[in-house]
Amino acid sequence: MLHLNIVNVETPEEMGKAAADVFEAVIHAKPACVMGLATGSTPLPLYRELIAREKAGLIDFSRVRSANLDEYKGLGPDHPQSYRRFMQENLFDHISIKPENTIVPDGLATDIPAMCEAYERKIEDWGGVDIQLLGIGHDGHIGFNEPCDYFPVMTHEVQLTAMTREANKRFFSSIDEVPTSAITMGIGTVMAAKRIVMIITGADKAEILHKVFFGPVTPEVPGSILQFHPDVTLICDAAAAAGLHK
Repeated sequence: MLHLNIVNVETPEEMGKAAADVFEAVIHAKPACVMGLATGSTPLPLYRELIAREKAGLIDFSRVRSANLDEYKGLGPDHPQSYRRFMQENLFDHISIKPENTIVPDGLATDIPAMCEAYERKIEDWGGVDIQLLGIGHDGHIGFNEPCDYFPVMTHEVQLTAMTREANKRFFSSIDEVPTSAITMGIGTVMAAKRIVMIITGADKAEILHKVFFGPVTPEVPGSILQFHPDVTLICDAAAAAGLHK
């Protein structure tokens, strides 16, 4: 059952440092570890901190492997809003990780099921994810696993909800440009990670945080499955943490 380690922080920079401490410990223990990574604005302080720590000689990414949670369907790696490009610009281009050791789902794959299967196989060949970074959507989604009537196990294509597309609209010039579907690691893939680090900020996430960790486990709140994970570190600010003390 859930072992939840809660780390309270005051600023995004503190969050970045606290999360980097966990990643650094995993990399020191296993230099060829597999990191599961996420995109969005919340992980940016973490990525900046990891870059700084390698530059300072505290971490070595040369043997580390990484697998990203998700990618928009239809966006190529050079598209300004593709998650592959996000990862290159905000992390990979600034650390010693080898390009062949970074995988992101292929948004332009012609055979999506085959690509998803190959993605799962690659993670398996690497020995599974050692540390998985997660955020949480306002509806409780993790990765792009939207609320539905079951927990999808493997990497798969998903139709994005209106709420998710609206939340991501700010990155595009209009809602019409926001992709309608994405490829995401499944709930089973996420749950197979040995350690999970979830980073959350803001009062707008307090309610869903309470549902995720203290509500019923239901695919209607996909993140609630984390109650069954044995090693979750939740790093959050006071505004988000208010939801934990209801």
